[in-house]
Amino acid sequence: MSYSIHSTLQDILSNEQAKAVLEKHMPGASSHPDLPMAMHLTLQQISYYPEAVDAGLSQEKLQAIDAELKALG
Repeated sequence: MSYSIHSTLQDILSNEQAKAVLEKHMPGASSHPDLPMAMHLTLQQISYYPEAVDAGLSQEKLQAIDAELKALG
């Protein structure tokens, strides 16, 4: 399976390498209290929420995550 910011959070978190990419850029993301509500959303969709922006998920960071996820294969 290939990963990108268009993958659901559930798909990303189900793969240890993809999860590590997310944690590298957004420490604590995989244990956030609101995680269950966001599992069906893609990272792109999540990035539009003000809470994500407040947590530091900028467009630049999103593109860096995307590049690393795509590099996983």
